[in-house]
Amino acid sequence: MKSCVLFLVCLLALTAVAQTAAPAATPPKETPARALPYIPSLDTSAMDRSADPCVDFYAYSCGGWQKNNPIPPDQARWSVYGKLFNDNQRFLWGILDDLAKPGAKRSPIQQKLGDYFAACMDEAAIEKAGLAPLKPELDAIAALNSKGDLAGLLSRMQLTAGAGGSTMFGFGSNQDFGNSSQIIAYAGAGGLGLPDRDYYTKTDPKSEELRQKYLAHVAAMLQLLGDSPDAAKNEAAAIMRMETALAKASLTRVERRDPYKLYHKMSRAELKALTPSFNWDNYLKAGGLDTIDVINVSQPAFMKELEQQIQSASLDDWKAYLRFHLLSSNAPYLSSKFVDADFDFYSRTLRGTQQNRPRWKRCVSLVDRQLGEALGQEFVARTFGPDLKAKALLMTRQIEQAMEQDINQLTWMGPQTKAQALAKLHATANKIGYPDKWRDYSSVVIKRDDFLGNVHRAGEFESRRQLAKIGKPLDRGEWGMTPPTVNAYYNPQMNDINFPAGVLQPPLYDARLDDAPNYGNTGGTIGHELTHGFDDQGRQFDAQGNLRDWWTKEDAAEFNKRAQCIVDQYAQYVVVDDIKINSKLTEGEDVADLGGLILAWMAWKEQTRDQQLTSRDGLTPEQRFFVGYAQWACENDRPENQRLNAATDPHSPGKHRVNGLVVNMPEFEKAFSCKAGQPMVRENRCRVW
Repeated sequence: MKSCVLFLVCLLALTAVAQTAAPAATPPKETPARALPYIPSLDTSAMDRSADPCVDFYAYSCGGWQKNNPIPPDQARWSVYGKLFNDNQRFLWGILDDLAKPGAKRSPIQQKLGDYFAACMDEAAIEKAGLAPLKPELDAIAALNSKGDLAGLLSRMQLTAGAGGSTMFGFGSNQDFGNSSQIIAYAGAGGLGLPDRDYYTKTDPKSEELRQKYLAHVAAMLQLLGDSPDAAKNEAAAIMRMETALAKASLTRVERRDPYKLYHKMSRAELKALTPSFNWDNYLKAGGLDTIDVINVSQPAFMKELEQQIQSASLDDWKAYLRFHLLSSNAPYLSSKFVDADFDFYSRTLRGTQQNRPRWKRCVSLVDRQLGEALGQEFVARTFGPDLKAKALLMTRQIEQAMEQDINQLTWMGPQTKAQALAKLHATANKIGYPDKWRDYSSVVIKRDDFLGNVHRAGEFESRRQLAKIGKPLDRGEWGMTPPTVNAYYNPQMNDINFPAGVLQPPLYDARLDDAPNYGNTGGTIGHELTHGFDDQGRQFDAQGNLRDWWTKEDAAEFNKRAQCIVDQYAQYVVVDDIKINSKLTEGEDVADLGGLILAWMAWKEQTRDQQLTSRDGLTPEQRFFVGYAQWACENDRPENQRLNAATDPHSPGKHRVNGLVVNMPEFEKAFSCKAGQPMVRENRCRVW
């Protein structure tokens, strides 16, 4: 997805075509796949040749795809990336289906995979169990005698939720911004049931409507726990008051793009002083963290407000809050009435999704999330050979060479900053396909007849694995994505770029085709991730991943001026209705998109410098490069999902991630013989890298 985070947004939602009198065909029964399908990385049927590429290049490249690919009812949006993700999931389904068969010949880790999947797929057992698997945790909340007991209970709840559990607040481990070679504890904002703090603060009619629907959802969930309608309504109002206060004390997503605003190292005593009503000693002891004394408190103002809420909200209010969040985080793993209630609000209301994903998709995703490197070994063994890894690594190195050339030729950057930039570039680690050392899941207990128990035990394994890093040296070989993932990312603190095997498959990388679309598509992705090391966030970290200002004042000002050109450009684009792109939120991705495509062009030209290139499919090699790039972003999106992503996603909609780039590239203007004044020709072009 040319992305540091999952899934992209597309502006052009497909308009539903009215049905004729013929009845709708019954969809074919889904079955597991034993091989991945082949779709070329440049698909001429996805194009709309009636569109003028100089007027709307996205429509020219993706118009046919949009027409022929309506959004499935179980999806909030549908895209080239989404289809590959679905194909990978179906292939993983085939693997897990085989491993789950009774009597199958399996290694110990394969048995864990198969038994986990079998337990997840056993809907009859899950329906019969109902709420019973969650009863011990609910009883523990009911047994709270005072707000002083919150800490120990919360620690246990967060452990079973897995890394990232953030009821009340978030707590975990990460590299020290000031010393990237060390792992320290992090305490951060959290505690919200809506997707973002702005959902609690905006006053427009749509936001007010969604808050009312959230209140109704909270009350409905509490009624499923047995509360009366009146009691549930009052409890929901109390939860909303508490969450609203926490939201208002949280940084905005744009503010969180500044790492300096997230770096506040404190001693345990200082954290206690921020929240004296919360027993941090009990919390840390329950998590096995008795000796920790240094914590980065990413949002101190949030912690101060948390203290106010602990003091002002009653014990009954806190019990209601904990019961709701416990149920909400576990609802997808319980019987159907809980699954349906959770889906109805978080997917149907917030994203416009018409129906839940089939059980097999949810189970495959869960295995990938909780036992991902074990499942990844199975995926890699079947899909990702050494030749593909070598080709991807070669392309990566070529694009790094293009960036070195680009940095050396920059007229706006002085020699002192250039030397630092080149040192960072040369220190960037390239991770292709899968980790060198696989994660050991031998301590995770998986039972074929205990689905929720499996979820909790695997979640606790990951929580404790992350917490155990605190105070230890950094493992630079670790990955943040599983091998089947259809995505890629750059980590500024690790200073590495990561390309899982799942994203290096057709139609994103296609060894059967010529270099032009491959360098446009996968080359653009590699360049995108590499450029993240030098975007508005990444440029603040040095070659070792430390938060350090290595720019001269003059060069920093020149960077900001060029980046502001992109910010101003994207601020004019409409996402949905009257909502425009929050271009300060999307700045890093927009800078990386443009820089990445420029680098991919440079690398492709160098790769083919001595080759005699010819036209294919009615497109010149240069045109194939740009169409190959554009077609990764072919998408359709629901209006509800567009609205949500406009508030939360740091990526611009897919249309603008294509058209917003080519207007800034004279190479595109020449390739399609565009004329000055046409929409795809920008008079004052933007360029940072």
